[in-house]
Amino acid sequence: MRKYLLIIFSIFIVNFTFSQDFTKKDSLRGELTNFRTCYDVTFYNLNVTIDDKEKFIERSFNEISFVVKSDFQTLQIDLALNMEILLIQFEDQELDYTREFDAVFIDFPRLLKAGEESKIKVWYDGHPRKAVNAPWDGGFSWKKDKNNNPWIGVSCQGLGASVWWPCKDHQSDEPDSMRITVSARKPLQIICNGNLRSETTIWSNYLQDSLNRSEWFVSYPINNYNVTLNIGDYVHFQDQYISGKDTLDLSYYVLSYNEEKAREHFRQVKPMMGCFERFLGKYPFWDDGYALVETPYLGMEHQSAIAYGNDYLPGYRGSLGYSGGLEFDYIIIHETGHEWWGNSITTNDIADMWIHEGFCTYSEALYVECIYGYDQMLEYVNNQKRFIRNKNPIVGCYHVNHQGSGDMYQKASVMLHTLRTLINDDQLWFSIIREISDNFKYKTINASDIMTFIMQRTEKDLTVFFSQYLNNAKLPEFQYQLIKE
Repeated sequence: MRKYLLIIFSIFIVNFTFSQDFTKKDSLRGELTNFRTCYDVTFYNLNVTIDDKEKFIERSFNEISFVVKSDFQTLQIDLALNMEILLIQFEDQELDYTREFDAVFIDFPRLLKAGEESKIKVWYDGHPRKAVNAPWDGGFSWKKDKNNNPWIGVSCQGLGASVWWPCKDHQSDEPDSMRITVSARKPLQIICNGNLRSETTIWSNYLQDSLNRSEWFVSYPINNYNVTLNIGDYVHFQDQYISGKDTLDLSYYVLSYNEEKAREHFRQVKPMMGCFERFLGKYPFWDDGYALVETPYLGMEHQSAIAYGNDYLPGYRGSLGYSGGLEFDYIIIHETGHEWWGNSITTNDIADMWIHEGFCTYSEALYVECIYGYDQMLEYVNNQKRFIRNKNPIVGCYHVNHQGSGDMYQKASVMLHTLRTLINDDQLWFSIIREISDNFKYKTINASDIMTFIMQRTEKDLTVFFSQYLNNAKLPEFQYQLIKE
């Protein structure tokens, strides 16, 4: 009788590195230089006038309040080069500045000292970038509804908010709160993030027209790409989600002719909110409320004003591939999941965007387990594997405003499910998910924060596990040889 010994020579893990060449422009957007780390933004007061006829932002401003972290006399903000800076004001003085690509370096007349609180006011205008394929290749969407009314929205994830307003455009720094005031021609309605504080009618000498002006207030930290405006022929209806003794306002802004179908379709929101609360904790922006806003593009996780453009269809535009054959609205579930993953918890470099997208995509599986059961969840996760390409790493290149591959969605989700099975203790696993959501709420973090937390809670060294899924594109190659004995 012949016997064979199985000898494992090695498991080769091939590390694929991005071959892309990066430029000075990429570094200016992605790197935290002294010109950025010297100050911490505390508040934005953004005031924008929209000219829908000329597709123009007319004489607008952003007032940036900040705390000085280290002594400086020059700081960096960001604004797309195609947008014109009209004036920068500080303590009743006009400041000098220079521009390099989309970076704006502002010189102050004196040294600002650590601990000091101050603010600048940046006046600007221009034709903002038109979206090519929103929301993935974003900018402004200047559309018409079927009644030929203007229907306007903006999406800028990846591009950055500086594509349409001046700010410190780096995910590591979020204002503690924000005021957003938008003016547009009557009778159009204006929807932004947070709570509506006032609505007035004004006359614009620049546009020579009557405008509706809406002031909104965000009472939580918000990352820049989540700041949004929506302009159109909207109707508004409300509902409430009850959690114990607390009530969450649910607001829906839809085109006037879609109200009836929206009222029926959005009934899935409250069960979804219950599932997410069960696994992730309470909705993180409770005081600002939850809203879905109908948009001329598919969707985006704009904080407390989620962009919805899935045409009131199940799945993904009526296709059930992404939803694993289940008939829930994929856009509602996915974009709402981002309120916890991406909005409440934000990465401080977009190279780690897998935390936003992977945890959010895994939240879809948790929703399925909550509504349809464990076995259906397993089918859902297995369906996610169909979309994994294994061509480029999930993690991008740091400090150059570079995201990883699209596998950050499904592959990162499958990684998290694999980790659940590896831990083999659902009570521990779900407590880890909940604690991540709670402990890092309203913070900007990096991948090591998440990985260290999980390893501490599981008391396992998962370094190789995370490295294989996140940093390597190709599958491990298992090599062996049979030797006759």
